[in-house]
Amino acid sequence: MSVRAAYRCSLLSLACLLVANWPPFAAAQTARQDPHLAYAFPAGGQQGTTVDMVVGGQFLQEATEAYLAGQGVKVEVLKWYRPLTRGEYNNLRMKLDEARMALVEERKTGNQRGAPTSQEVAAAAGVTADQLREMEIFRQRDQDPKRQPNEQLQEEVSLRLTIAKNAPPGKRELRLLTETAMSNPIWLQVGKWPEVRETEPNDQQPDPAIGQMPVVVNGQVMPGDTDTFSFTARKGMRLVIEAAARDVIPYLADAVPGWFQAVLTLHDSAGNEVAFADSFHYRQDPVIYFEVPRDDRYTLAIHDSLYRGREDFVYRLTLGELPFVTSVFPLGAQTDSEVQVQLQGWNLSQHTLNVKTMSRRAYRPVRWYSVPQADGTAVRFPLQIDYLREVFDQEPNNDAASSQEVTTRMIINGRIDQPGDQDVFRIAGGGRLVAEVQARRHGSPLDSLLSLTDAEGREVAFNDDHEDKSQSLLTHHADSRLEAVLPGEGPYYLHVSDAQRKGGPDFIYRLYLRAPQPDYELRVVPSSIIARAGAVVPITVFALRSDGFAEDIELSLVEPPPGFQLAGGVIPGQADHVRLTLTVPPNAPGAPLVLEMEGRARRGSGSRSVLTRPAVPAENMMQAFIWYHLVPVEEWSVIVSGKPGARPPFDLLLPPGRVKLPRGGDYLLSVRPHNDKVTASELRVALDNPPKGISAAIVSDELGRFAVKLTLNPDEVQPGLQGNLLLHVHRETTPPATEDNPNPRARRTDLGYLPAVPFAVAERKATR
Repeated sequence: MSVRAAYRCSLLSLACLLVANWPPFAAAQTARQDPHLAYAFPAGGQQGTTVDMVVGGQFLQEATEAYLAGQGVKVEVLKWYRPLTRGEYNNLRMKLDEARMALVEERKTGNQRGAPTSQEVAAAAGVTADQLREMEIFRQRDQDPKRQPNEQLQEEVSLRLTIAKNAPPGKRELRLLTETAMSNPIWLQVGKWPEVRETEPNDQQPDPAIGQMPVVVNGQVMPGDTDTFSFTARKGMRLVIEAAARDVIPYLADAVPGWFQAVLTLHDSAGNEVAFADSFHYRQDPVIYFEVPRDDRYTLAIHDSLYRGREDFVYRLTLGELPFVTSVFPLGAQTDSEVQVQLQGWNLSQHTLNVKTMSRRAYRPVRWYSVPQADGTAVRFPLQIDYLREVFDQEPNNDAASSQEVTTRMIINGRIDQPGDQDVFRIAGGGRLVAEVQARRHGSPLDSLLSLTDAEGREVAFNDDHEDKSQSLLTHHADSRLEAVLPGEGPYYLHVSDAQRKGGPDFIYRLYLRAPQPDYELRVVPSSIIARAGAVVPITVFALRSDGFAEDIELSLVEPPPGFQLAGGVIPGQADHVRLTLTVPPNAPGAPLVLEMEGRARRGSGSRSVLTRPAVPAENMMQAFIWYHLVPVEEWSVIVSGKPGARPPFDLLLPPGRVKLPRGGDYLLSVRPHNDKVTASELRVALDNPPKGISAAIVSDELGRFAVKLTLNPDEVQPGLQGNLLLHVHRETTPPATEDNPNPRARRTDLGYLPAVPFAVAERKATR
């Protein structure tokens, strides 16, 4: 696995870039009818078993193949199913009504007694037994006042997974494929514990599915539903009950809030609540830790906090005396260093691990480690790796008098040890300071507060919550960040505390102290591409800029297979995204490919230092109708299928660098036709999501020569604007008129995209 691939894997649990009403991106995603997956049930399976599952979504009828990342799992597509639509149901009902009326009239004429039977009516109407069954399913769904019809969930594809005994455990990405498209990914889990499924109804009478533990319970919460399970536990057992809901499906497309807010409760046989956990705190999914006080029959319940539900409210419950890590200290370490990591948690037999971090040359921002446990399992945890010097907070440091002296270029690993505690650090004055806490994003319950005071105790700067756009899976951005300018007279005191005045062994943080350091991260969408051989495909790359980073970012493919090329691969300084194109090779490789992209940019104007960052593939997920999240996924997957399709019959002849467009005027892009048969009068070009005020058209002269004319409206075009223009080409022909069709309509043939055209608009209006 490459460094960049490992970096992507480390970001599987992250989401990035929360934006409202992103018009070009959102429209492009919703207009297409590629297969869309909403859920899978069950959302995983045990090693060495065969699992039949249902994948729900939209536009799935043509799916003939399934692609699951990783090794050791075979996936078969069994069948497609969709319930009747209201129109289909009404048509069948009208047929039955008409047949019944006809039979009644016929019997009156023949002096027959008795109404026709339902079987006779169905036979007369030509309605099959399967159609009658589907009509009954429609009626039951339609009469359920809690059920809301949702087109994104209506279709189902049945899959069969054969999981090898040695299949690597962990989360995998599943996609469905048609002949012309690839779906978005959904996540499946390969595990080592036995798995069972809930049996409905289990809201009033608990499901006895839980026998021996450990076990994984798979279920779905329907509208207003509470799923309950009973099990026997012995005194002294230290149970961990972990729910996976958002971990399975991070966002639900049209729900408010846009995710399954799971709630767990545990009752004893007398009905007393003995444990409770929800997802409103620092974990996105609830976990119960329960030391069993006596032998008893216990009941576990799971429901949505608002008692919503439908097919995509999928969960996995893991129960047992399982090793479980609740906190890691420290959360990170410096490159080329040695550190002893301490683990807090339940049922851990090994609590420490001596770690030697990688060298600077093998740097990765996150590195995963494993600690073997007595039951034969291994708990895994991540460490954040950085170049800065690292220290530990030294108690007591609860006020200015006992404050710990630090510098402004280091990372402090600390802990708010008890409720009401605060850690205070003394900083000499001089220069600009960025202080940033990382805690909640790494699983710490700390809701940090940062306060900077001067020598007289006056507050200079303060921050509670700081929204980090690279962490939009977090529903509460509880990590703090402040910036300040420190005059040289100092000292200054930086106070770290919990906003709720809580504390304890798990309230761990990493405090970054540094000068502002311009930097960026990249995300590329879509995460899956399927295209005909030789096609040009639009893609979008987003730049998450920090600390005022405003340099151009040059994009390139990393060791691409032959034939793959980018066009327009520069994100202009200040821009947060760019649309560009990927050209795929003219020959179809036979299997999905995984591409990698990276960006390179100078650290600042005139700097020789270059920042190289991977472009992390992401999937667009909608929350609550208007909010879009780019959730990173593991692989940027590309399938090149079939023979080359129709393509534009000409190439553009572009000057080096960006095309300089006059603000208020025309610019001609020269072309090179592929053959002499190209007829300019039949060709049409259109800009795909162009900047305001720019349009394109084909123009020709009396000799049949042609070019692409770009026209800029000086009142609408922003001066100095930079980016890429994406040109879509069509051929429009009108068949000859005939007696039967004297006014034939023009026929339009899609010829695809041209490679992106980089441009820059002149500062001044052009004079004609």
